[in-house]
Amino acid sequence: MAGSVGLNRVLEPAGVLPQAAWRLDASPRIGPDEVRIRVQRLNLDAASYRQLAEKHAGDGENIRAEVLEIVETRGKMHNPVTGSGGMLIGVVEEVGPESPLPVKVGDRVATLVSLTLTPLRITDDLQGWDGLSEQVPADGTAILFGRSIVGVLPDDLSPELALAVYDVCGAPALVDRIVRKYPDPTVVVLGGAGKSGSLSLAAAKRAGARTKAIVVSAAERDALSGTGLADDIAIADARDAVALAAAAGSNDITVVCVDVPGCEHGAILSTAPGGTVIFFSMATSFAAAALGAEGLAADVTMLIGNGYVPGHAEFAVDLLRTTPAVRELFAKRIAGD
Repeated sequence: MAGSVGLNRVLEPAGVLPQAAWRLDASPRIGPDEVRIRVQRLNLDAASYRQLAEKHAGDGENIRAEVLEIVETRGKMHNPVTGSGGMLIGVVEEVGPESPLPVKVGDRVATLVSLTLTPLRITDDLQGWDGLSEQVPADGTAILFGRSIVGVLPDDLSPELALAVYDVCGAPALVDRIVRKYPDPTVVVLGGAGKSGSLSLAAAKRAGARTKAIVVSAAERDALSGTGLADDIAIADARDAVALAAAAGSNDITVVCVDVPGCEHGAILSTAPGGTVIFFSMATSFAAAALGAEGLAADVTMLIGNGYVPGHAEFAVDLLRTTPAVRELFAKRIAGD
């Protein structure tokens, strides 16, 4: 068990799992059930990147320097402020003889587990990254454990596109699961023009829901208009609970995909009694959500999107392949990055 979940990689504090650890051993030498990946690109969690960008006022050099410092200090990309990380793509370099992961040397893969628990070593000082986007060209090594999740990159998607989809693939799969539990539900997605938001809208629509999208600007509204993903689109600041509830109305399912803190109460107010709130943003305060629901006497079920549903990667890629509007939104986002 110790090796399969990475306990042997924890340097401090002793006895915790890798995600909860402050520092990991990122040595490239692998154990019998580990896999070493030659890193090609990181995808920083949106909330983490936003926090770094705001802290450094958009100064790419300083953002890059802090990411390097975090990885060097902690042996993983685990933002100490947001608690989030991201994921990566690379090529399998070595597979331990006892590894249960379905990969072989030479496979191009995406790690489907968070960088907050992935031993990571950067060897190029991120010289190919200007610090101004969530996607980070990189060289180095990463280690996967026996209980990690990994996906071989599909041949018909560029690495950048595959990384962007895999980064949020847990969202649409969970939305599909929850939507199918309700008869003719209404689903509102906060941050509907983003990566997880657009995939969540597509999943809800495919599952038979009526869909609403809340976006923060006219530009996002225009980007989403005409895609067919949302039956209604409204502009609102998700941090303004009253304004958000007025724009969203009452919904069976509310999906939170924004990457800023302070959206918990508005999401609760936008959800009908007996409804479900799904929090996918790592900027969410789960204490604020729980106490806010109690204070509002809200009879809602609140779910933490943990990023994993069986078959989630294949489900998200299929949505991308079969929903041209989603693919176009992703392509524009990558080009903008």
